[in-house]
Amino acid sequence: MAYLDKNRVVITGLSVVSSIGIGWKIFWESLLAGRSGIRRISYLDTTDYPTHYGGEVVDFDPLQFMPSPR
Repeated sequence: MAYLDKNRVVITGLSVVSSIGIGWKIFWESLLAGRSGIRRISYLDTTDYPTHYGGEVVDFDPLQFMPSPR
């Protein structure tokens, strides 16, 4: 996302957080390889839901991309 103010541009993000990869390089390689990020959901119990599959983002550590708020 970019914010345009006359002659200035602020870039607020240059990456991807996706079920097929975190970071643009891994995401792009997965996309070109035709990998699917859809699988059985493991984050929560889906027994009472009609859907048991989805695109989960796994192994994401936000502290690798931004400082701790504390």
